[in-house]
Amino acid sequence: MRKKPSRAKGILVLAFVVFAFVVGALVVKKYQTAHRKAEQPQQSEPAPAATRVVNLFFASSDGDRLAREGREVEIEDETEADIEGVVDELVRGPLGELGPTLPSNTRILGVQLKGDLALIDFGPELQQGLPEGSSAELVAAYSIVDTVTANFPQVKKVQILVNGVAPETLKGHLDLRSPLAPDLSLEQPAAEGAPVGVEPQGEKANKGGMPGKAAKGEKAAKPGK
Repeated sequence: MRKKPSRAKGILVLAFVVFAFVVGALVVKKYQTAHRKAEQPQQSEPAPAATRVVNLFFASSDGDRLAREGREVEIEDETEADIEGVVDELVRGPLGELGPTLPSNTRILGVQLKGDLALIDFGPELQQGLPEGSSAELVAAYSIVDTVTANFPQVKKVQILVNGVAPETLKGHLDLRSPLAPDLSLEQPAAEGAPVGVEPQGEKANKGGMPGKAAKGEKAAKPGK
């Protein structure tokens, strides 16, 4: 009869051991969780992309000259990527009253720098979507060349490629077998008192169409340089 208290005492001891084990496991788990959280690096918000204002050359109202439009664009501090980004803005077209110079579906296949020469490779849309006429061809080619050389002073000439090959011409007028140097004589003088600055960002106000066919008496395309 004396063994019953001993048995009850054993049950109590066992229950205490189980309770202590459970509490200890919970404490250890909580400590490990807190330790892992402390070790995880806090994710910082990405820094905002750097931007700069560039000059894009679009078609004037008469379609046979070039005029500048300022625009703020993101930059990556990698010249080839930045050139591609600027030319892509040129493809998107003007935000103001100027006219586009390139077909809106033009693809840029790649940009390569060789010294002071930039080789810009376009898809076939550049040729296929360009209107006939020497004026359209002239402003298209020099909008590319003048835009790139004006915003990247280290670039002195631009070689336009289509599917990796220098075409003889885009539409039969301007020789593109050799690189082109900028020609700012095509730029339309800014109107006196006209506002200067960056065009407001927003939906493209593409009010001008692609330059049409060459009008009678228009100036002839210049040979490649």
